[in-house]
Amino acid sequence: MLSSVSTIWVLVAAALVFFMQAGFAMVETGLTRAKNAGNILMKNMMDFSIGTLLFWLFGFGIMFAGTGALFGGLDFFSSGSYADILPAGVSKYAFMIFQTVFCATAATIVSGAMAERTNFLAYCAYSAVISGLVYPVSGHWIWGGGWLAQLGFHDFAGSTAVHMVGGVAALVGAIILKPRIGKYDKNGKSRAIPGHSLTLAALGVFILWFCWFGFNGGSTVSAEGDSVLESMGSIFVTTNLAAAAAAVVVLIITWIRYKKPDVSMTLNGALAGLVGITAGCDAVSPAGAAIIGIICGVLVFVGIELIDKVARVDDPVGAIGVHGICGAAGTVMVGLFAVDGGLFYGGGLKMLGIQSLGVISVIGWVAVTMTIAFLVINKVIGLRVSKEEEMVGLDISEHGLESAYGDFSIIDRSVLDLVTEGAPLAAAAAGAVHIDEAIPVQMKTAPAMPIASDVPITKIEIITKQNKFEALKEAMDKIGITGMTVTQVLGYGVQGGRTEYYRGIKMETTLLPKIKVEIVVSKVPVDLVVEEAKKVLYTGNIGDGKIFIYNTLNVIKVRTGEEGFDALQDVE
Repeated sequence: MLSSVSTIWVLVAAALVFFMQAGFAMVETGLTRAKNAGNILMKNMMDFSIGTLLFWLFGFGIMFAGTGALFGGLDFFSSGSYADILPAGVSKYAFMIFQTVFCATAATIVSGAMAERTNFLAYCAYSAVISGLVYPVSGHWIWGGGWLAQLGFHDFAGSTAVHMVGGVAALVGAIILKPRIGKYDKNGKSRAIPGHSLTLAALGVFILWFCWFGFNGGSTVSAEGDSVLESMGSIFVTTNLAAAAAAVVVLIITWIRYKKPDVSMTLNGALAGLVGITAGCDAVSPAGAAIIGIICGVLVFVGIELIDKVARVDDPVGAIGVHGICGAAGTVMVGLFAVDGGLFYGGGLKMLGIQSLGVISVIGWVAVTMTIAFLVINKVIGLRVSKEEEMVGLDISEHGLESAYGDFSIIDRSVLDLVTEGAPLAAAAAGAVHIDEAIPVQMKTAPAMPIASDVPITKIEIITKQNKFEALKEAMDKIGITGMTVTQVLGYGVQGGRTEYYRGIKMETTLLPKIKVEIVVSKVPVDLVVEEAKKVLYTGNIGDGKIFIYNTLNVIKVRTGEEGFDALQDVE
């Protein structure tokens, strides 16, 4: 007999887990460059779409159609009754859509670690392998009555079954794919390639945190009975505590290590806590959840640094550290902190041993199958785009999309940093950038342009901090300046810009946001403009700005044809 409340709860939880796709899309897009934003969004869309079809076609059967030790069964189009495995009071299709959205989550984790250089067709192919084979088989071991389930392996909502599977696949893929162009210098030192929008990344983390209550809480797959309702409340609390504790720990660590709290690493910290608590959210106390969060916060910080700086594996969003390392650690820690059976609660080593065995076994399964899959795909399709396509961005090269941000100018800071270091020539020599042969230029002497009027015309160009603009504009208004052109620019002086860190990597040359104000004067004395500008811009610190003065030969007003001094007068 079906239960209305249980079925509705499972469906609502499935909808929340589905919405995690939006969270992952925002995190991955925000922590990568704008020239690849459309490609990231497309990959997240295809993860869910391809995964849905394959999981319905045969993945659900592999996972749940039978209780074999290694494999469920082949049930094309999920046509069986599945009566033996359905939760009490929940229909087959409610349970199937709940499991489908979990499958899609495992697949989408890989996208971030392999971002900005993966062939789109190849991505669709390996997403299909994960959704159709890798995830269903290990999922059967854990949740479908397979050998790990028979041993008593505990992974309540998927620290291993979902997150570690995605994290290990991401590690294998990133190693085979190799780093992005410019990520490591000739000595192997990691270079920062900042994401283009921490706003999007933060929005994605908040979406994921919100949806995780459905991810973990919905895994009760029931909403009836006092014990289940009590467990649901406890799961919400432990889930939230672990995420908060991990975020605070990473904030403190980065504050101490980099002298400033790192935003993107702290965002990763919250996700690490969520991943770590997922296996044991129903089995640990609130205090145990907080400790798990603290440990995961430390692990994700250390893990991301080791992966990037020591192993030299390029993971733009930290997916390997968050999902791989913390998924494995969180699963093992169930054997320590579980109130019923954990080592710290007098349960001995048995549960800890089973948890460790399960983690090692799933790592082996995913690593072997995905290595084979990636190598075959690389041979048949080609896993990586060309160097030219990577440099120009996957939006235009893979999708014909000039920009995912219509009407906005996209500035790739990493390419500009390469330019400032004189890297384009070296990159071109390595085949990274195509530069056509220079066209010989024939120099000609142009006739001197006559001065349009006897009144001198001067252009004054001021480059300064953005927060000084209003004060500068007010000062110019007071001395009779009636027009100016203002442009937002990026740049740095001889100091190389302010010292900045991105995900723990020092950015030696930083392009700082500035404004460029252009003023053309004829009546107002140049010295007066300069003195008033200096008064409002001066602080005595590096970065106050510079003022450039140019003689102007002529000014032409297009509407009337007036030239020189007359062109600058607005009197009708």
